[in-house]
Amino acid sequence: MTHDDIWDAIEDFAASRQLSCSGLAKKGGLDPTTFNKSKRWSKFGQPRWPSMGSIAKILSATNSNIEEFTKFMCRKSRD
Repeated sequence: MTHDDIWDAIEDFAASRQLSCSGLAKKGGLDPTTFNKSKRWSKFGQPRWPSMGSIAKILSATNSNIEEFTKFMCRKSRD
């Protein structure tokens, strides 16, 4: 599981629900910029990972579970 795997999974998960990353964040009660590409790296070049709290909120808001979400991470490694 890599930084890119997680962020790709969030993008694909959002798209599977016909949402943008911003729309997914809003649906989960998060700031719409939570999943912006500009927030994925610190100004010092360190990767920023989404919090489990943020992931839990989007899963709850979409009536999904962690198993459904992790399928989006696993898809990339099979391509």
